[in-house]
Amino acid sequence: MINLIIFGPPGSGKGTQSDNIVSKYGFHHISTGDIFRNEIKNKTSLGMEVKGIIDDGKLVPDELVLKVLESTLDKCTNHHGIVFDGFPRTRFQAEELKKILNARSTEISIVLSLEVDEEELAHRLMNRNVEMDRTDDTTEIVQKRLKVYHDTTEPLIRYYKGRGIYKAIQGIGTVEEIFGKITYEIDKVI
Repeated sequence: MINLIIFGPPGSGKGTQSDNIVSKYGFHHISTGDIFRNEIKNKTSLGMEVKGIIDDGKLVPDELVLKVLESTLDKCTNHHGIVFDGFPRTRFQAEELKKILNARSTEISIVLSLEVDEEELAHRLMNRNVEMDRTDDTTEIVQKRLKVYHDTTEPLIRYYKGRGIYKAIQGIGTVEEIFGKITYEIDKVI
């Protein structure tokens, strides 16, 4: 089973490229952000719990994210791969994910990091706010989310480089060009 993590700052194209990976390889897509947005949309108790956190540009607490992740993984059957989109976001989450996967006799195969400069990210996020009506993409919240990403998620680069499974992908270009770079790396581990 292939377990792939795709990460990068908000607006780097993780969701788009995850969809492309799922379409090409038939992997299951797990996006904790999508799960939480769906819960908020449906006004569930979980959704109401995380709404204020997400709207303020902060990360959902680890305990809650891990609980949702394990529940989602329990439902992932009959797939030969999983794309983790936007998770893990911290070293603690990465270590917990490793334990969760080890308990299922599997591990992370490859980590793809979409690299995009700050100016391009800001432009993409503000366009996404208009096009997709994302309340978490205001200028102020975008800046907070980028700071949170740099402070908490970037240290994962060292963690996964140390395990020899980290691959940086230039996230600027057409969707197809970027996906070509991604498939090149995935095909090497299949």
